[in-house]
Amino acid sequence: MTETPPECTHWIGDDRRYCRALDAVRRYLPGLRCPAHTPSALRGRPEPPPGPGWPAGAWTTPSPQSASALYDQRAIASGKRGAPAHTYRAAQRAVHERKS
Repeated sequence: MTETPPECTHWIGDDRRYCRALDAVRRYLPGLRCPAHTPSALRGRPEPPPGPGWPAGAWTTPSPQSASALYDQRAIASGKRGAPAHTYRAAQRAVHERKS
């Protein structure tokens, strides 16, 4: 089975048709667009320069479990995060022991 190349899906209202260009089509939020129908081109602005993007480990950076547990205990101990009474008292003791 052959795959069809992507085509521009911009609706040209004056001609009452889709663009359907095949050259340099890229995906944008409104859909597949050729260079003539990108969101910037339609507004009469230049295309933004390509940037470095997200850092390689942006979504894989682990947070230390002990640090997140401490923040959770502080939130419970301060009363900002609702918890049962026994959990609230245990969190207050844990935070007090860390401060000492």
